[in-house]
Amino acid sequence: MRVGAVDVGTNSTRLLVADVRGEDLEEVERLLEITRLGDRVDTDGRLSEAAMGRVHRVLDRYAARAAELGTERVLATATSAVRDALNGREFLAQVGRRHGFETRLLKGREEAELTYRGVTSRLAAGPGTLVCDIGGGSTELVLGGPDGVLDATSLDIGCVRMSERCLHGDPPSAAELAALRSAVAEVLPEALTSGARTLVGVAGTITTLAAIDLELEHEVPELVDAHPLARSTVEALLERLAALPLAERRSVRGLMPERAPTIVAGAAIAAEVMRATGAGEIIVSERDILHGAALEAADPR
Repeated sequence: MRVGAVDVGTNSTRLLVADVRGEDLEEVERLLEITRLGDRVDTDGRLSEAAMGRVHRVLDRYAARAAELGTERVLATATSAVRDALNGREFLAQVGRRHGFETRLLKGREEAELTYRGVTSRLAAGPGTLVCDIGGGSTELVLGGPDGVLDATSLDIGCVRMSERCLHGDPPSAAELAALRSAVAEVLPEALTSGARTLVGVAGTITTLAAIDLELEHEVPELVDAHPLARSTVEALLERLAALPLAERRSVRGLMPERAPTIVAGAAIAAEVMRATGAGEIIVSERDILHGAALEAADPR
C-alpha cells in the first residue's frame, strides 16, 4: 500500500511517501521544510498567522506531490506546538479541510510510541533501548526492547522552546547555556534514563550533529543512519556551535542554515540525555515518527 505521512512539527514540516507491507517500509520520497510553526507558542500560547501560513503553503505542495505519486491515504500528525496552542485544534482542522489529509493530534505518549514504531521498523531493539527524539517543542524518551515499549514520556524541553526560554545572547553566554542544561537535567526522569543500555537518537538535531561530524555538505540519510556519535563528540560540537554568532553558525558545513537558531539548544539537550544515561555514544536513526505514522496509515494498530 502506498501511503503518505506528514509530520506537522514545531520546527519543521515533513512528508514521507512510502510503500508499506506489514511492518516493512520502503521510502519513495521524503521532503522537509523548516517552517517554525511553534515560534513564540511558549510565550504567546497561540500559533501565529504567519507561522500557520508558512505551513499551509508547504502542505499545498506536499498534497500535490503525494497525489502525483499515487498515495492511497495521507495521515498528518501534529505534536507539541499544536498541542500547546489555544488555536491548535482549529489549525489542524483547517489542515484536514484544505489539504485533504486525515489528521491526528498526538498526545505525548502517542508521539513517543509512534516514534518507537518507526525506529524499530529497521533497528532491532535489544533490552534497554532508549530512543531520544529531540523535537522543537518537546523531547520524547521511549524505553523499550524486543517486546516493544516499556515506558515513555514527553518532556517540554524541545530545541525551539528552550532556545526561546534560555538563549538570548549572540552567541549565547556560558551562564545561559549552563542554565539551559540545568533546566533539562532537572526534568529527565531517572526511571527511564537509568534503564538505558543502548541510546538511539532521532530527528533533526541528532541527524544534523551527525552530518557535521561526518563533514558532509548536506545530510545524506544513508551515511547518517546508524552513525555513532560519541559523547565527547557531542560535547565538542556543542562547545563549537555555542561559541559562534548566529551568522557564522549558519555557514557551518552540514548544518542547514534554518536550523542554526536552534541547534545549540538541541545539542545541549542531547548532551544532557547522554550524561543522565551514562551513554558513551548515541546511535543515529533516520527512521522516526514519520515512518511510524506511515506504518500507522497503512495498518492502524
